[in-house]
Amino acid sequence: MRRYLLTLFMALALLPAYAQTEQNLENKVNELLKENESLNHRIDVLEKQIDDVLWFNRLGDVAFIDKVFIYGPPSSNEKNPTAMGANNPLKFWTYVFIPRNIDPLKKYPLIVLPHGGVHADFTTYHTHIVREMIAQGYVVVAPEYRGSTGYGEDFWRNIDYGGMENEDVFASRNYMVENYDFIDGSRVGIVGWSHGGMIALHNIFDHPDSYACAFAGVPVSDMIMRYGYATDSYRKLYDADYHIGKTPREDINEYRRRSPAWQAHKLKTPLLIHTNTNDDDVYVIEVESLIKSLKAEGKKFEYEIFQDMPGGHSFDRIDTKAARQIRVKIYKFLAQYLNPPKPIKSVEDINRAAYLPIR
Repeated sequence: MRRYLLTLFMALALLPAYAQTEQNLENKVNELLKENESLNHRIDVLEKQIDDVLWFNRLGDVAFIDKVFIYGPPSSNEKNPTAMGANNPLKFWTYVFIPRNIDPLKKYPLIVLPHGGVHADFTTYHTHIVREMIAQGYVVVAPEYRGSTGYGEDFWRNIDYGGMENEDVFASRNYMVENYDFIDGSRVGIVGWSHGGMIALHNIFDHPDSYACAFAGVPVSDMIMRYGYATDSYRKLYDADYHIGKTPREDINEYRRRSPAWQAHKLKTPLLIHTNTNDDDVYVIEVESLIKSLKAEGKKFEYEIFQDMPGGHSFDRIDTKAARQIRVKIYKFLAQYLNPPKPIKSVEDINRAAYLPIR
């Protein structure tokens, strides 16, 4: 019995030390995770700088390329709103692509091209898209709105999905109209896929008089539905303390406000929507929710639901002939309202845009 009590006493004596060791280990793991996260942001900055060089390599023959520093609304997640400068506008970069053969005494249409992805950025993945637009005589602006990667952790944490990011994109539109005399402010379109499609929808809903038309490809449309079918890791991108900070169950109206399907009554702008039944990112049912909402509101718009098109989420952005044929449809829709100098009318036109210098 004494031996048992001695063993028990020794075990109890060691418990605080064990608990302290376990706590130290947990603290060390958290420190390493934080260091790894910071390293990832530094790698993103490096990747962005490399990709910026590639832009000049891949489009320099057809476009004047610039990257300008502008601003949108103040941060929506400021932790200390009374601090000096806390309410200052949030600054961000935006790409500008201008056809090399423009006549500065004439007026040209503008396409606003927000990138997709959650915490993504505008990369040379879009090279062929921009070349095709440039070949038609469009000027293109592609904003790196708040939350984009490649600009450090602070900017990354300013993400406001379905919120102030839309106003960053609108600010890029206004910057172009205000600062380039050859931009025709009445011939501005907005084009986006996925998250970019969602931003396009919000822009025309909130600023209908500022856009002549819009294309939304596989657009994120209903954040409540999306939250339901998404993975846990994806959900955490939204209810993180530096972002929305709540789940739909905790604040369903906030998620409704950020969802285009619940803002369909605002549509006034000519709109084309594309979706694909085998999309494994933005499920077709989500875009169908948007389509049904627009119909229920009696809105006039165009849409096409593609059946199991190869490429899934990227079905009309890849380099296949079928994808190019679909992009011809998109460009024909845009041309009705933007009247570009040299509209693309065939796959052959797209092929020429990819490989030949513009004249």
